[in-house]
Amino acid sequence: MSLILASSSPFRKAILENLGIAFETASPDINESRENGESPFNLALRLSQAKALEVAKSHSGLIIASDQVATLGNGNNAQDEIFTKPGSHENTFLQLKRSSGKTITFLTALTLLNTETSKIQTHVELFKVTFKQLSDNQILSYLNKEDVLNCAGSIKSEGLGAALINRMESNDPYSLIGLATIQLAKMLAKENFHIL
Repeated sequence: MSLILASSSPFRKAILENLGIAFETASPDINESRENGESPFNLALRLSQAKALEVAKSHSGLIIASDQVATLGNGNNAQDEIFTKPGSHENTFLQLKRSSGKTITFLTALTLLNTETSKIQTHVELFKVTFKQLSDNQILSYLNKEDVLNCAGSIKSEGLGAALINRMESNDPYSLIGLATIQLAKMLAKENFHIL
């Protein structure tokens, strides 16, 4: 059965390539706006499902979709502030200034859709990142060396972002980069698709 990654993210594509399995990619075009009263947890889960269902309109097989939301809260409250992809140098600086000394929760939702059976498996992996106390100069130095305009929470932990972090907590190290691979392997096995 074909494996389709419903994402244009180079990070997710690289993670899947590292697993050594054949797959194709398709870019879902969906509205990613937060709904009124929606928690970060529910937003990430809804968007990952919507991406899978959108790609299923034009592809068949096992569709992998993921969405990540970064929040200052625990992710379960509609009032929790969300850190989106900053998109500008100014927004990146402000996000990192707000993160200084605080713990950010990254919620990485994963959906696996079997288009033949319409079976959907979902999971949300939590990854907590506690930042050091950051000075303006440290933030500016980081931003001059690392391009994070397209990264939720303005951080690349696999790069220089590690110098900004005091502690990380998660069951899946790849979930911070955008794809919960431990859970994905379990989901694929339930569809008789075994990585090994």
